Amino acid sequence: MFIATLVLSILFALLLLFSAYGKLTHNPAQAETLEKVGATRIVPILALLEIAGAAGLIIGLFWWPLGVAAAVGTLLYFLGAVIAHVRVRDTQIAPAAVFAVVSVAIIALRTVSA
Repeated sequence: MFIATLVLSILFALLLLFSAYGKLTHNPAQAETLEKVGATRIVPILALLEIAGAAGLIIGLFWWPLGVAAAVGTLLYFLGAVIAHVRVRDTQIAPAAVFAVVSVAIIALRTVSA
């Protein structure tokens, strides 16, 4: 179980960092989506939360409570993203929903392998 936790946590942390990088460098695709859901004012905060989530997932490989907390944080983050998309009737909710499911998987794996 720990190998699955390790691989999934590292890959998800990399995806979070990639997403944060896109937000901080004003990636046109992300900027369009953020504008559509009305989140352009909080882009730096969103990027910071993704970076914190990535760091928590990696450090959590060595101290499992932090890994669980980071995964719960990313779950809440992506549930918020899903809600933001639904609120404006945007149909592009799949990435946020998939990331929320990945967060749940990491919570489950991290809890089982603790």
